[in-house]
Amino acid sequence: MAELERRLAAIMFTDIVGFTARTQRNEALAMGVLAEHNRLLRSIFPKYNGREVKTIGDSFLVEFSSALEAVRCAVAMQQGVHERNLGLPAEDGIGLRIGIHVGDVIHSGGDILGDAVNVSSRIQPLAESGGICISEQVYDQVRNKFEFPFQRIERRGLKNVSQPIDVYRIILPWAGSGAGRPSSPDKQRLVILPLVNISADSKDEFFADGMTEELIATLSKIRGLKVIARTSAMRYKGEKKTVGEIGRELNVASLLEGSVRRADNRVRINVQLVDTSSEEQLWSEKYDRELQDVFAVQSDIAQQVAKALEVKLRDVESSLLGKQQTQNTGAYTLYLRGRYHWNTRLEDGLSKGVKFFEEAIARDPGYALAYVGLADCYSMLGLYGHRRPSTVYPTARNYVTKALDLDESLAEAHASMGEILMQYYYEWDAAGYELDRALELNPNYATARLWKSTFLVAQGRIDEAIAECRLGEEIDPLSMIIATELGKTLYFARRYDDALEQYGRSLEIDPNFAIAHKGLAEVYSQIPDFERSLREIQKAIELSKGSVFILDDAGYIYAISGRRGDAEKVLEDLEKMSTETYVTPFGRAAIYAGLGDKDKTMEWLEKAYEERSFLTWLKVDPAFDSLRDDPRFISLLAKMGLGRNRRSEK
Repeated sequence: MAELERRLAAIMFTDIVGFTARTQRNEALAMGVLAEHNRLLRSIFPKYNGREVKTIGDSFLVEFSSALEAVRCAVAMQQGVHERNLGLPAEDGIGLRIGIHVGDVIHSGGDILGDAVNVSSRIQPLAESGGICISEQVYDQVRNKFEFPFQRIERRGLKNVSQPIDVYRIILPWAGSGAGRPSSPDKQRLVILPLVNISADSKDEFFADGMTEELIATLSKIRGLKVIARTSAMRYKGEKKTVGEIGRELNVASLLEGSVRRADNRVRINVQLVDTSSEEQLWSEKYDRELQDVFAVQSDIAQQVAKALEVKLRDVESSLLGKQQTQNTGAYTLYLRGRYHWNTRLEDGLSKGVKFFEEAIARDPGYALAYVGLADCYSMLGLYGHRRPSTVYPTARNYVTKALDLDESLAEAHASMGEILMQYYYEWDAAGYELDRALELNPNYATARLWKSTFLVAQGRIDEAIAECRLGEEIDPLSMIIATELGKTLYFARRYDDALEQYGRSLEIDPNFAIAHKGLAEVYSQIPDFERSLREIQKAIELSKGSVFILDDAGYIYAISGRRGDAEKVLEDLEKMSTETYVTPFGRAAIYAGLGDKDKTMEWLEKAYEERSFLTWLKVDPAFDSLRDDPRFISLLAKMGLGRNRRSEK
């Protein structure tokens, strides 16, 4: 007994899918693949302090001192196998699956025994080929420290394990586009459909939409729930689809729907929670209250939904649900109007949003969310090229700083600050902290996921960016912004086939989204397929009614396709337009890069740097590959805080 030692450890089991059948077909070839597999994995274990306990045929049993090291090792293993398989016929590939659990183990003569070993061995077969499955105990230790998203799979009993166990799948960025999508949704995955406005005055539509958005924001604060974001939910406004159809399209198990009627200072809200599979009503309630009680109604709805879905609220969540941003119903109504217009993302809508948020603050100078709204309006005016960045971003930063001074716990404020610090100030460490803080406060905030993905792209951390964007897509599956951002990130990764597929899926959601056609044009230009590229960019120009943001892309495509005269004509047009409206220098830099004029390219890139305009993606943009070794380009990236450039980190 003196040789026995008990301690906590993370245990990994691995297995090659279909190895027995492969051996029967060609034993010599199978043994060669096994030897290659063993060499590859054994080269990775020590990098993460993994101790190989033993091999069992084509399986490894490995011990780690921490769950995080075990998970990082598993990802490195799957990436190594993925890279090894590239270009090989499917029958020559290695299909590795991995299971990880953490618990007490008993050491005996170099071997390990105990329930943790048994559980790990039972989890491993649940992984798909090329996949990783982890137990809930591992998930709890790594979920806030790991860059790739997780997905809970159906709870199940495991052989020789007394209690059912929750198992999570890690969604790896190089997996297929459909990888990780569950066959049936989590019980706690739900959508809040747009509340129907039944007020006598149709102008109260903003109030119903605002209430919907506020309910989404409130329920998203509950970590145990997975709430579909506003963008996707609002697509069902006025739709006549059945509960079952919406459940299948959004992959949600539950649906909250209802109506709102506002009359003078009273509000009547009817809501019901429905199971999308059975279409059974899980909970319903009618609220007939004074308008000033609307905040308490939102909190009560959130708590009742959590209870109906068997989600236990933590103390901090109960506190957040009970927290009211303002007691002033006039300010609250103005805030809802501001968000209504902000959500259009159009220049006119953003300008109207500014006015409503300003009026809300005049009513309640302590209304932190209204300051965030102002910051978001100003930063979007800069991001979409409606205003010169130097005229709006500093203002946006001041407003979001005020919001954080009033309430440090606002996920929206931290996310907005991260976006501003990234897009205009190039303060990368601070931006990363703010975005991480936003996701810590609200993991369901899809906008923060989107901006974190952009942050990772800027750093050249492409695989992590893809994973983050896919998690955002899971929260907001019908968002064209997220769908096209994922397409653009795959484009930056030079995964052109995957990018084409992603843009194609986005156009299934909205075939008239100009940015998706612009993205397709960019991908086709790099393949190259100039005929399709030019066709797509012309479509984008028509749909955007001649947007400057898309015209400069057309100039670049003309340039690299050999249509020099057309490219120069675009440069002339942009110069004329710049006398009347803001035109970012970045677009002209890209056109000159396409024309092969490095001096002019650098001249306009320097102007873009002076204006802090559209340079966030410079490190990975294929348009500037010809400049990667130019000392001036390297110096510019260094000034931006992005160090020596690498084309991409795949």
